[in-house]
Amino acid sequence: MLLVMIALGGATRLTGSGLSIMEWRPVTGIIPPLTHAQWEHEFALYRTIPQYRILHDGFGLAGFQRIFWLEWIHRFCGRLIGLVLFVPLLVFALNGTIGARLVTRLALLFVLGGLQGAIGWFMVASGFDPDSIRVAPVRLVLHLCFAFALYAAILWTALSVRTPQPLPLAPGRGIAWTRDLACLAAALVVLTIVAGGFTAGTHAGFIFNTYPDMDGHLLPPHYARLLPFWRNLTENLATVQFDHRALATLSVIAVGLTLLVGLRSCKHKPARDALMLLGWGALAQYALGVTTLLLVIPVWAGTLHQTFAALLLTLLIVVLHRLRGARRA
Repeated sequence: MLLVMIALGGATRLTGSGLSIMEWRPVTGIIPPLTHAQWEHEFALYRTIPQYRILHDGFGLAGFQRIFWLEWIHRFCGRLIGLVLFVPLLVFALNGTIGARLVTRLALLFVLGGLQGAIGWFMVASGFDPDSIRVAPVRLVLHLCFAFALYAAILWTALSVRTPQPLPLAPGRGIAWTRDLACLAAALVVLTIVAGGFTAGTHAGFIFNTYPDMDGHLLPPHYARLLPFWRNLTENLATVQFDHRALATLSVIAVGLTLLVGLRSCKHKPARDALMLLGWGALAQYALGVTTLLLVIPVWAGTLHQTFAALLLTLLIVVLHRLRGARRA
């Protein structure tokens, strides 16, 4: 369900649907407009924000309904995830099916899920500022990263429930190096996701749509034109896109090294299978990123690229979980 939420979030962003619901009602917002008068009320609210005046002036009610439903489904799924987690957790905690430690962890994840909803509204509210047609990139990245962090935490919890004991891996330098390289690859993938969030939030993906060069340049012109330099990382569109490309390339190299060392030193089939899937996943995500860039960010490709980032992170977490018992000789 979180994977679906990440996909919906990408589609919502790419279609500009995120600002279509002007109010944050965590409970009553589950009910969409049911009458023509209610639809007109929601549309009237939307017409007060800059996005409507700048991008959608003359946008009819039917057009508004299209973007409204996508944002409503995104929020509805968030509420549904909360119910799916909370109700069984309450039942299992009361009848003693699960232990206190797992109850505490899942309760914390439930609270963090509610916080993610609040961060989502904090992000959306930035799009109501004067002359703004989209949400603030920093808030978008915060919302995206929190979603991935929740996803990773829940996935690791599920894997630990499924296989509470580490795999019986034979100790050695090779298997320990594999685990360390997998950690490096995971760190680079996380940084690539953060850079991808800034690429999406600033629309930097639309300025250089050639590969492997950037309109004939290896390093884009004016890469470091802003001072102090750190501003370039989030404000200079050429820098933002280049950094996302470079981190993606480094991530694939790190995954390749993990695979090279891991397949030579690891003899345990579940770990080898996870490593092979990771290699294919990294190649597929890289190819999908290049395709999205060359096609100038169509909605379907951008949504798939964001979703596959979560799948690649899934494969890395599975690898790390299966190698968690690795140690040097």
